[in-house]
Amino acid sequence: MRRLMSVCLLAVALLGVGTTLTGCVMVAPRPARVWVPGYWGYGHVWVGGHWR
Repeated sequence: MRRLMSVCLLAVALLGVGTTLTGCVMVAPRPARVWVPGYWGYGHVWVGGHWR
């Protein structure tokens, strides 16, 4: 039983060291969609809100 625990502990330690050596994987963020509220345009025309 003691040998099994030491093997499991060693496996977890090796897995932890392996993940720390791989580094951080950076993923480019997707462009966020934002809501543009409505506004009064040129000539006093109401322009409704839209997603951009």
